[in-house]
Amino acid sequence: MEMEKLGLLVPTYNAGKPWRRWLEAFASQNCKPAWCLVIDSGSADETADWARRSGLDVHVISAGQFNHGGTRQLGVNMLADAEIIVFLTQDAILADEDSLANLAGVFRDKSIGAAYGRQLPHAESKALGAHARIYNYPLQSQVKTLADAPKLGIKAPFMSNSFAAYRREALEAAGGFPGDVILAEDMVVAARMLMRGWHIAYCAEAKVYHSHDYSMLAEFRRYFDTGVLHAREKWLLETFGKAEGRGKEYVLSEMRYLSKNAPWLIPAALMRTVLKYLGYRLGRNEAFLPEAVKPFLSMNRAYWRKS
Repeated sequence: MEMEKLGLLVPTYNAGKPWRRWLEAFASQNCKPAWCLVIDSGSADETADWARRSGLDVHVISAGQFNHGGTRQLGVNMLADAEIIVFLTQDAILADEDSLANLAGVFRDKSIGAAYGRQLPHAESKALGAHARIYNYPLQSQVKTLADAPKLGIKAPFMSNSFAAYRREALEAAGGFPGDVILAEDMVVAARMLMRGWHIAYCAEAKVYHSHDYSMLAEFRRYFDTGVLHAREKWLLETFGKAEGRGKEYVLSEMRYLSKNAPWLIPAALMRTVLKYLGYRLGRNEAFLPEAVKPFLSMNRAYWRKS
């Protein structure tokens, strides 16, 4: 993939000290995009200043203007000459100097509409956070098509905008990033691409360090939001299948991993599983919940002020 056709977009907000590591890793890349845009949501620290010093273009919006899908679409519109747009989050640290080049190289295949890279757990990541990355981002690269839906289910359109790239032509054909979903705007776009005949690539050779150690409450809220997404975007499950089957597979994988690496965490992991399922089921039935309650159950509280 020619770098002169490549753009990079990074949404930021109070990125703090890890932002220096991000910028250092970006500076070490063998191939850099022709356009590098940071959309900063009114950071109170030096996030925007450090980006400018590092040669990145910075566009500032207010925190209230930020929207997971809408802000990314704003960036796509601003990077009007880029044929491929790479997305990174402020906490996804490029793992080696070829990470960007490897992800961009996937698009030599003209059937690829979008691609995402491998996420490695941070060195300080705890066992549960590490397993999530190992399970979702295996060693083997893969190309997914709509024909894989019966086998992969809801994993067929799985994406992560922490490290992903999109072909502009395919993104426009899919209607761009939606501004009205609670989360997973990347998966919604990937699903629409698959339904239009595009392919989705997972590139294990393109790597970032990115992982989270969520609290039990955060896990509950994240799965509540996932349930809301599936309730409001019913076509996702109608097209690709129910999520519960993939959830069972994940739990079994987690138990095997913990039994070898951190068996003392198994009781807590089982409690988390119950909370995640409860959160998901509440989200699927959010239409029956009082409006005043939903923001307290949700990780994305801003969504409820706009929906």
